[in-house]
Amino acid sequence: MNLPNALTLLRIFLVPVLVTLLLTRTANSLFLGMGVFGLAVLTDYLDGYFARRRNQVTRLGILLDPIADKLLTTAAFIALVELDAVPAWMVMIIIGREFAVTGLRNVAAGRGVLIPASALGKGKMVSQVVAIFLLLFATRWPAVRVLALGALWVVVAMALISAVDYFRRFWKDVVRAPQPRTGA
Repeated sequence: MNLPNALTLLRIFLVPVLVTLLLTRTANSLFLGMGVFGLAVLTDYLDGYFARRRNQVTRLGILLDPIADKLLTTAAFIALVELDAVPAWMVMIIIGREFAVTGLRNVAAGRGVLIPASALGKGKMVSQVVAIFLLLFATRWPAVRVLALGALWVVVAMALISAVDYFRRFWKDVVRAPQPRTGA
């Protein structure tokens, strides 16, 4: 266990706290929920920073970091659906993309091929964080709603575009890759 992995675990443990705060539906719980979400996002940045800076990249961290990210954003989006802040179909596209890409990356890993996070995937994560913050603000200040929904459309587009990129990379690196010959 090292600092980056501890930060990733903290992000995972913050997810139920976030959902509880967002769904409590009191004025203070929304602000506290936004603070918890912000803290969780900060742990995402810091775990990567410290892992690289201290040369503490571990298998556990490589496994847990994307899971923690998906848990955090998926929980926030589902809570926003429950709050009637976002259309459920848009959230289903985003979550469906997460499952599909995770599945592809797991199949590739099972075949010994690492498909690292792409710039598009990282851009999608940043757009998700921005959209979630705006959508949370919009639940309290309706004037922000148009901007928040625009940001959500960006997330859906980024999710679809990055999914196509992952499928293309999977096809090239796993499906079409030359298979090693077995000796006879």
